[in-house]
Amino acid sequence: MPPAEDNLQRMIRLAEEFFGTRSDPAQISVTPEVSERLRLIHPHALTEERNEDGPIAWMLLFPTTQALKEEFIAGRITERELLEKTPLGGPYTAVYLCSALVLPEFRRKGLATKLVSEALQAILKDHPIDTLFYWAFSGAGEKLARTVSRRFGLPLSRRPD
Repeated sequence: MPPAEDNLQRMIRLAEEFFGTRSDPAQISVTPEVSERLRLIHPHALTEERNEDGPIAWMLLFPTTQALKEEFIAGRITERELLEKTPLGGPYTAVYLCSALVLPEFRRKGLATKLVSEALQAILKDHPIDTLFYWAFSGAGEKLARTVSRRFGLPLSRRPD
C-alpha cells in the first residue's frame, strides 16, 4: 500500500492540472491561509473523503452574500475576490460550489454529490441559503451543480465561461 502522501500528492496534482490555479491568480488556490479563511466562513466549506491511503475526494463550497454572487456571476470580481470579500460571520444567502475533485478510480460512486450535499446541509442549518451558483470547468461539474440544485430545491446560477 502506498503511504498517505501519495493520494495527497495525486489530489494536488489533479487540482493543478484541471484548474491551473498556480498560473491563474484570479482562481482560489487552497493554501493554509485560504483553508483557514474557508473554515472561518463555515467549518464545512472544505471537506474531504479519505481512505487508508489518504484523500480520495475534495470539495470546496462556501456561503457568501447575494450581492457578491451577482458581482461574480457578472464577471466583475474574480473567484479569489469572491472569497476575500465574503464577510466573516455572514449573513449569507448564497452558496458557491467552487470545486469537487475525485481521484479517477473512485469516480462515478457518488462521492462528490455526497460531500457537497453533506456540506450544504450543514451550511443550511446556520444560514438562510436561497441560491446556489457555480463556474463549470467540466460536464461533470455542471451535472453535480444541477443535481445538488434539484436535491435541495435551490435556484441555480452559472458564471459564463
